[in-house]
Amino acid sequence: MLSCVVRPLLFAGALLACASVCHAGLVSPRRLLEVADISSPTVSPDGRSVAFRVERASVARNTYDTVWYVQGLSDPLPRRIADGGVPLRDSAGESLPPEVVWSPDNRWIFYRALVDGKIDVWRAAADGSGSEPLTHDAADVRDFALGEGGRVLRYSVGATREEVRSAERAEYDQGIHIDDSVPIGQGLFRSGYVSGRMATQRFSKVWFDRLPLLADAPDRWTEIDIATGASRAIAVSAVPSVPSLAPDKVGVDGDPWKSLREPQGDRVAWLTRIGDRRGQQQRPDVLLSALPRAHAGRAVRCVSALCTGKAITAVQWRPDSDEVLFTVTDPRQGLAQSILRWNVATGEVRTVVKTAGLVNGGRDPTWNCGASADALVCVTAEADRPPRLEKVDLEIGKRLVLFDPNKALAQDIADVAPARLLQWQDKRGEWFTGQFYSARRGGDGPAPLFITYYSCPGFIRGGVGDEWPLASLAQAGISALCINRRPGYTMDAVARYGEGLAAAESAVERLSREHEIDRARVGMGGLSFGAEVTMWTVANSGLLAAASVATPVVSPFYYVIGSIKGKAFRKGLRELWGLGSPSETPQRWSVLSPAFQLDKIHAPILFQHSEQEYMYALDYEIPLIREQRADLYVFPNEPHQKFQPRHKLAAYNRNLDWFRFWLQGHEDPDPAKAEQYVRWRAMRTNLRMERGPRAGH
Repeated sequence: MLSCVVRPLLFAGALLACASVCHAGLVSPRRLLEVADISSPTVSPDGRSVAFRVERASVARNTYDTVWYVQGLSDPLPRRIADGGVPLRDSAGESLPPEVVWSPDNRWIFYRALVDGKIDVWRAAADGSGSEPLTHDAADVRDFALGEGGRVLRYSVGATREEVRSAERAEYDQGIHIDDSVPIGQGLFRSGYVSGRMATQRFSKVWFDRLPLLADAPDRWTEIDIATGASRAIAVSAVPSVPSLAPDKVGVDGDPWKSLREPQGDRVAWLTRIGDRRGQQQRPDVLLSALPRAHAGRAVRCVSALCTGKAITAVQWRPDSDEVLFTVTDPRQGLAQSILRWNVATGEVRTVVKTAGLVNGGRDPTWNCGASADALVCVTAEADRPPRLEKVDLEIGKRLVLFDPNKALAQDIADVAPARLLQWQDKRGEWFTGQFYSARRGGDGPAPLFITYYSCPGFIRGGVGDEWPLASLAQAGISALCINRRPGYTMDAVARYGEGLAAAESAVERLSREHEIDRARVGMGGLSFGAEVTMWTVANSGLLAAASVATPVVSPFYYVIGSIKGKAFRKGLRELWGLGSPSETPQRWSVLSPAFQLDKIHAPILFQHSEQEYMYALDYEIPLIREQRADLYVFPNEPHQKFQPRHKLAAYNRNLDWFRFWLQGHEDPDPAKAEQYVRWRAMRTNLRMERGPRAGH
């Protein structure tokens, strides 16, 4: 299997050279994993250059390489200017957007980087002549800003790294007192990655998010004179802050969602949620408003048909103009994005660019492009088109590719597993969309189908959580469909799961009717909400021949472990699932939890969980394992979404093997995999005895 590893000190041309070498390979799970991701394009103050970061997994070293680049908007290739360090992540495992700030004279970029176990503010020369850390604090930098025309750097820290380690060691020696902040159900001492190292964790105030010890230490601010290196402690009150302005104070309706103050100005743009919730978690529509001039007493609304009733997801000011740029992420077009500009003085709205995928600042659909007065610089990606960097003219919408490190992979996917947007309705007339990868067929009959359900923006790879290599499945002869959930979040769990089941059933009905797929050979997999819908589909339909689930769903074990959090957990369980304790709401539990539905589960299930969460599911998974109806793997030190490259590749490969076994009767001859097939053949024999053979086995 051909792989492509990029070392952090390579020039941009090496990325392209590596891509050309990889062009000879197939669309393997490893190639999908080692895609080059581009993020945080930020245009220089003079509008002539853009800084951005490239992140790429390395399976060989089980890490991620990140590199900062600067590219002139008229230059053919970017210039590598600095190592970006270890990517920072939230406690669920998702990569955080790197923040980069240009110096006013266009000569430097400033950014936070985790290097050698320390998070510092670094400065890199835009011409590539060198980079250096500016902070040398005993604590990790939380935030930073330039001031005084770029002459000073202000940054904040919390507890020192040694104070955190000492607190961890003290707990280890004295025993860890269990209270509502301790995430029981996982290792209690240094069991999860925080800032690139194994650290002891605590629950935050937000559901099951985690924080390191001493995360509640107050901010301490320091100011550095960049020219001399002299530093001094400053009070929080001495740090310039941008005053917030509540939208209702200037006549803006709706629930506040997002706001953005004009750079070097006093105008503010808002997105607020409006409309009738009707059983949804949030109001369904979005209102775009802004102050038409500094210190205006009343905001104006965008009333054009191009901005009303639209799924607006991001907003930013166009420099040196009266225009607000806003992004529409269209659910009827498979979450395809468009960027439009609204003149707050005249009310005129014009479309800048319309795409079939993402056009933004990176993998997250809500991240913004870089903007100058004349152009946007955006990361673009489609279901079968990996990320690349493009310049978009703000007046005429002309697109120009600046940097395409994944060109060879894009061509290979186009050759063997192109995707197309699928739009369909269920029996009730509800609309759904998804990205469909048609299988490469070795015969004349219809292909098996794999489904993942949740959200499918941009370059999908493996669905939410990246665990099911869709293009690799299609290349192997299994069609793959990533289904987008309907807009909003239905508060009733039975209706919420029912929407997912209806989406899957109606998609199978359509594709079977069109002779695209064999409805007797359908598999499904998911993470988080996608896992819940997959388990619901297994227990409440005969649709699936096999399933794969990455995270636990509600069960009595989940309740017992989660209840340590107290009232906040019980409140969330009641609001989101309608559940009290199992003794308080036994009927509801019997409807929602697989622990009470084991006799309804007839499809084999592969569970691949993180160590942080797997114990929540043992009350229903152990019986399934003992009855040879499930297989369970647990990945050490992983959070909600696995992120270590070797773990992700193992999950990819095992899911590919799993569905090829159950949907195609195929076994990989690799001797290292012999043991898994012994188990799976025993499972197949047991299931056949229970319900008879399925087609294709």
